[in-house]
Amino acid sequence: MFESLSKKLEVAFKNIRGLGKLTEKNMKDGLQEIRLALLEADVNYQVVKQFIEDVQEQAIGQRVLDSIQPGQQIVKLVHDELVKIMGGKNEPLRMAERPPTLIMLVGLQGQGKTTTAGKLAVMLGKKGHKLLLVAADVYRPAAIRQLEIVAERAGAQCFSLGENANPVDVCVMSRGEAQMRGCDVIVLDTAGRLHVDEQMMGEVRRIQSAVSPHEILFVANAMTGQDAVNSAKQFNDALPLTGVVLTQLDGDARGGAAISLISVTGCPIKFAGTGEKLDALDAFHPARMADQILGMGDIVSLVEKAQEVVDREKAEKFQKKARKASWDLDDFLEMMQQAKKMGPLSDMVKRIPGAGKLLGPIDELDDDAFKYQEAIVLSMTAQERHTPKIINGSRRRRIAAGSGTTVQDVNQFLKEFEKTRKMIKRMMKGSKGRGPRGRGPMISFPGL
Repeated sequence: MFESLSKKLEVAFKNIRGLGKLTEKNMKDGLQEIRLALLEADVNYQVVKQFIEDVQEQAIGQRVLDSIQPGQQIVKLVHDELVKIMGGKNEPLRMAERPPTLIMLVGLQGQGKTTTAGKLAVMLGKKGHKLLLVAADVYRPAAIRQLEIVAERAGAQCFSLGENANPVDVCVMSRGEAQMRGCDVIVLDTAGRLHVDEQMMGEVRRIQSAVSPHEILFVANAMTGQDAVNSAKQFNDALPLTGVVLTQLDGDARGGAAISLISVTGCPIKFAGTGEKLDALDAFHPARMADQILGMGDIVSLVEKAQEVVDREKAEKFQKKARKASWDLDDFLEMMQQAKKMGPLSDMVKRIPGAGKLLGPIDELDDDAFKYQEAIVLSMTAQERHTPKIINGSRRRRIAAGSGTTVQDVNQFLKEFEKTRKMIKRMMKGSKGRGPRGRGPMISFPGL
């Protein structure tokens, strides 16, 4: 999402880094480039104005004038200011001291409330909570059925009173229903509209007054830019919002909504939807987001994701084999499947500091390469996967036909596999007991 903004800021920083000292005069052009980059990213005008004023006030101070590398100091100031306007720190969900916890989702139609309800169920379910998703949207055709399907996929329970029910009554009765079913978290999926109107606002206000939810989360599609910010402000004027969920943060948009929302509404962004799958919901960390915007990566989130989805026992088993270069194509297939659980390749690479410069345009990284490699391995016999050296010409032709690839693709894959196996062995031996040896060689599979 922030790739365009990141590139423009990088250009601005390059010009500033060439300065020996920072003065009010030579800072003007650099800050103007940063200002234009933020405005083009659809950041709210008033937010940009205050942002530039704050950075300029700090930049023309003694700290910067005495700095050996003033350009780096400006990067830090911009980073710190981005963190500040995006909320400073992650704001976790407010959980009730005495269950059930009530979470109310509000927002316009088509912003992702129902899917977000399912994502919250998956996220909180992993922490041991049992969720009840409540169908409070009785107007949109098939809305109740959609929530039932989402709840089933998320491993949660669903409650509704049908399409003719009063939404306020549904929400009130959900508390008793949750207690009977042993659910400790209730998510209210309220109705949306194509635009803000008094009827909708009146209904959500009545629901809020009747059940006093612990969280009222405004769900907004990041792709809608400033429209999301304006809608959030209107909802915040009508309801005591406690936070925001930004959906489609992985989309092809300018990203200004994420930067503007907190400054305009005063509500923290608590979660960000980063994909279509129900496990694609991340806690929003302003510092990590600022790192990504400035091209510094987000290795912390990448490690957290790996710890969450990768089978540690299998990873340790692979590590032992890697030291001896005794891992085979079955092991490769298993580790590839583990990696796929972490999401798209391009998303993983974006979180690695400096990877964009090393690999070139990240969006051109082909996730389909994984599919072709997997197809090649799956087209082999068990003996071939265990002992790749026996794969002769006729076997290669059979594997290519079975995987929908060419003999050249199979040849290239096997060549890269053997090269990588030896390379990892050298890396593992070199790092044993001493930690990493610099950057080390880069693992190379076809398509990566």
